[in-house]
Amino acid sequence: MAAGLVIDVLSLFPEMVEAPLGGSILGKAREKGLVEVRCHNIRDWTVDKHRKTDDYLCGGGQGMLLKPEPIFAAVEELRRPETRVVLMTPQGRTFNQSLAGELAASGGHLIILCGHYEGVDHRVVEELVDVELSIGDYILTNGAIAAVVVIDAVARLIPGVLGDERSSVEESFSNGLLEAPAYTKPNVFRGLAVPDILLGGNHPAIEKWKHGKSLERTRLNRPDLWREWLKAHPEDAVE
Repeated sequence: MAAGLVIDVLSLFPEMVEAPLGGSILGKAREKGLVEVRCHNIRDWTVDKHRKTDDYLCGGGQGMLLKPEPIFAAVEELRRPETRVVLMTPQGRTFNQSLAGELAASGGHLIILCGHYEGVDHRVVEELVDVELSIGDYILTNGAIAAVVVIDAVARLIPGVLGDERSSVEESFSNGLLEAPAYTKPNVFRGLAVPDILLGGNHPAIEKWKHGKSLERTRLNRPDLWREWLKAHPEDAVE
């Protein structure tokens, strides 16, 4: 059975990508053939005896930059007609659930290029990259760490990866709001009780309660999302 999504990861440290993707839901999805993740070392496409992948910046500047030659060779070998090439970089678009959905439905093949050092030669961006992504406004040791986050978020949207297909629909960010509070047994723990409405079996009332709590949590915890929500739902504004 062909995988629902194939991801080729290009990194100087492929083991940093491979290790965390071997367990839990993603590990099971890979075993079932729902998602295929292939981790490659960029050095495998070098042609010099020192397997050199970086060099000093033209025009001066601090640090080293990934050279274009091995990256071009790797992408040209792995690329298919439907491929989207993703570059992990602090300068990219901020990754979110909407982008995860776009990538999950993008055609079945992603190449994720992990930036290192001061990034990549810009000719790679100009000629090869379809989308630049950042997972937040901070700097990581290398792009492999960020790539794992993107792979996890994207792969769990592939049909069959989650046990209950409603899971990815009902999660935070799926509709622009944070999730409502969730509870399990015991109904009372150290004097703290599960809200009565969740125990009464009135599902329309429960859904209304959950929606109200989603609005409340989003307003308090993520004012940026709340502002966006109010643009489309001004009736939810709090006096």
